[in-house]
Amino acid sequence: MQRRKRRTDMQARNATIHTAWYWLPVLGYAGLIFFLSSLSHPEELVPSLFQIVGDKTLHAIEYGILAILCYRAFRHAAGSWGAQYALVLSIVAASLYGVSDEIHQAFVFSRVSSGWDFLADSVGAVFASVGWRWKTGS
Repeated sequence: MQRRKRRTDMQARNATIHTAWYWLPVLGYAGLIFFLSSLSHPEELVPSLFQIVGDKTLHAIEYGILAILCYRAFRHAAGSWGAQYALVLSIVAASLYGVSDEIHQAFVFSRVSSGWDFLADSVGAVFASVGWRWKTGS
């Protein structure tokens, strides 16, 4: 009986570690996006990137990375239903976070909420998720 309980405890701990391995990067990266959106002038942190690639491209890259992290988490740590619909779920999750980010920016001094930014976020999420799925074959 004691062995069975120990095995069950170890399996639960391994499942928690497995889930955290995939979902903590999503939460951390979403937190980073929120932090950057809270800044009145984020271009001061990475000024050369804004000049080289442009604002909309940065939005696409930023949300493309979020979508890839979401895809990994849905594919490997969200059960069989999440794995089956990981592509759609990752695009929807990243795009919805893009909407919430634009709403958030509407309340930050000297920032502007933009539908064009949301479009760039969503396009980046689609291309990155589809590309990641194609690259990994899963």
